[in-house]
Amino acid sequence: MPDPAAFPTRQYDLIKEFVIALVAVALLTAGLAAVFSSPDVRPVTLASWSRAAGPDFTATAVAELAGTSGTAEYGPPYNHTPGAAQKLGPVGLQNAAGVRIPVDTADDLVIGPLAHAPEPPGVRAALAAWAAAPVSRRQDWSKAYSDALAKSPGGDPAKVARGDYGPVPVLTARLLDLARSGALDGELPGGGKFYETDYTRSLLFLSDGSYLESLARTEHLGGDQWGMMNETGNYPGQAWLWLYTFWYQIEPFKSSGNADALIWGVMVLLSLGLVLVPFIPGVRSIPRWTRVHRLIWRSYYRDQEAAVRAGESGR
Repeated sequence: MPDPAAFPTRQYDLIKEFVIALVAVALLTAGLAAVFSSPDVRPVTLASWSRAAGPDFTATAVAELAGTSGTAEYGPPYNHTPGAAQKLGPVGLQNAAGVRIPVDTADDLVIGPLAHAPEPPGVRAALAAWAAAPVSRRQDWSKAYSDALAKSPGGDPAKVARGDYGPVPVLTARLLDLARSGALDGELPGGGKFYETDYTRSLLFLSDGSYLESLARTEHLGGDQWGMMNETGNYPGQAWLWLYTFWYQIEPFKSSGNADALIWGVMVLLSLGLVLVPFIPGVRSIPRWTRVHRLIWRSYYRDQEAAVRAGESGR
């Protein structure tokens, strides 16, 4: 066994090297984070929406009452809207899943929160008038008020022309007040739990308006903008979804009314292809043909070849 003292030595300051490496990595991390990190965007709530874009909130509430919002006409898993379900060929995927999260936009997003909150006499009378009216009358009120809001300057409810809108203006004005106070953010989930974790209804209400989409487009996150953001606190973020979102940018998916179902089918096929790579003739042989493994493990193969040559020369 060789004597360690027979070999040359040199001093090595481990602490110094550690400190230098730590400082260098910390500075590099801080610099890259400052340049490339995702923004820590404040959460969008019903309160922030109603304060920043009251007319949009009111118009969305009217659409929920009228049953003409995106959620009201979405179909499964929220409701049984005829012809709304997307299909993959002859298979109606939405219908196959069924209505698993029933949402009545008028009752769940507008009337319910108002009915469960302490209300002044005028709002209670408006709720009673709404409950007593037939469905056709409710729709007439809501449509008339929606049209009037569209014609008013800036969509301002205070500037709407006179008309027969029934209790709709009172109901939507009170809902706007609840939202601005922050009460609607606690009332709308309505799960009856001390710690509420199901925000489906709040998210549906937000997505039916134009405010949330405008914020997304500002951050280049619109469906046709190719944007993607890994927001702080949402690890691992959306980076792994690039392939899924890619298909929405090209035809025929881009203009298809069945885009969600079609892209789901494409991703299923791609995922199966990835899983079955070891069993697909030709594809499974690509690593052997390209010899990439020898490049990755080149030091191992170099040592093996040197050992073989040394063995042959020693014979």
